Amino acid sequence: MNTKKSKLLQIAFSGVLITVVVVLLGLLSVRYKLEADWTAGGRNTLTAASQKLLKQLPDPVTFTAFLYPDSDNRRDIQMWIDRYKRVKPNITLDFVDPSKDPIKVKAYNIDQPGEVVVEYQGRKETLRVLSESAVTGALQRLTDSGEHYVVFLEGHGERSLEPSSSEEEGASQTGYAQFAAALRDKGLKVQGLNLVKVPKIPDNTSVLVIASPTQKPLDGEAKIIDDYVKAGGNLLWLTDPAQPTGLEAVAKTLGISWDNGFAVFPNYQALGTGSPAVYLATDYPPNPVTRDFQDVTAFPLVRSVTADADAQRAAGWDMLPLLQTSETSWLETGSMEGNITFDPKTDKAGPLTIGLTLQRAVPVSADKPADAKAGDAAKPEVRQQRVAVVGDSDFLADSNVSALGNKELGLNLVQWLASRDALLNIDVPKAPDTSLYLPGWATWLVVVGYTLVLPILLLGYGITRWVRRRRR
Repeated sequence: MNTKKSKLLQIAFSGVLITVVVVLLGLLSVRYKLEADWTAGGRNTLTAASQKLLKQLPDPVTFTAFLYPDSDNRRDIQMWIDRYKRVKPNITLDFVDPSKDPIKVKAYNIDQPGEVVVEYQGRKETLRVLSESAVTGALQRLTDSGEHYVVFLEGHGERSLEPSSSEEEGASQTGYAQFAAALRDKGLKVQGLNLVKVPKIPDNTSVLVIASPTQKPLDGEAKIIDDYVKAGGNLLWLTDPAQPTGLEAVAKTLGISWDNGFAVFPNYQALGTGSPAVYLATDYPPNPVTRDFQDVTAFPLVRSVTADADAQRAAGWDMLPLLQTSETSWLETGSMEGNITFDPKTDKAGPLTIGLTLQRAVPVSADKPADAKAGDAAKPEVRQQRVAVVGDSDFLADSNVSALGNKELGLNLVQWLASRDALLNIDVPKAPDTSLYLPGWATWLVVVGYTLVLPILLLGYGITRWVRRRRR
């Protein structure tokens, strides 16, 4: 009897313990949540770039999805928005049935079910496909309320913004079509400017880009550009070795001079770059453009630039190096053919400055004083003028812009010049390839292995086990 009671008590006690454990687990699951992403590259987790952007958005973000109630995309949309909501709690998602709310469909200009509208600070953008690059890109564009025009100088053999129909895949390998598209994805307005047709740089120009002209501009054009810089215009100047600039007045205004030759990358054989003229930048001096920037960048045929510190100081410029070569590199002034070695008589030893940034305070308007406190003298309102010069334009060409971190550096340059500092170094990488492609022999190996070899092995193993048991 005692034994039965003891067993009953043990069973009852075990039941109570199991109940307590289940209740505690239930409470923990309600109060605490643990998630882990074990996918390759963390595809189900927002990248650091997206998280950085979300932390810079103080106001709420609203997503409105236009879906029919029986749509299968509802769960996928909810999953995507939840990823952003885990980082920024004041994100809301609303589902709208297009058949029951045609007024809202018209107000949001919805073309087809499945579109998602993201709103921030009264501005909105429509997304047809949800992905991290699409959502984060839309949030980047909505962050900036102003319109920024990036104007590329044309008419002197500069890099073309239009894709060439004669090239394979519809893009010129020497043009800037892909880089222009990347700028537009960031919410920037991109347009070309021929000063012969329109002899004036538009007043709404945020950044003027001079991308390696192969012909000298007319004297009048050079004066227009120089006056633009003197008046406080932002400039991105990209040039290549041995190219005529015709912009000596602009260089004098900036306090710089271009060196003839190309920077040599001494470790090209060890890294297999194929040419000592392709310089790989791995370390960057302190500069707001490259803050938190860790990607390697490649510069084919890059020249160095020399800064006149006294002239820049007199003009009010604050200069910072942007790109510098290593101490083992040098500026080669001879031919690229044959064995390239350092000649102390003609070559310039490293480290070399192949890119730099300039910044100074300029008055917004000469006849518009800023508000002053009582008793204080009125001070003119000022803003920061920004200029960047790089001794290479090939690194942003269609053939090189997607290599390593070239595109990210180019985007950082333009965004910094346009005073969009909060958007620097926010670029969402593409998801790793999730498809498996096998050559023909590997496909046959898999087919034969699964349909013939594996069944034979399993059958042989079964027969062997059966024979051994019969012998016992």
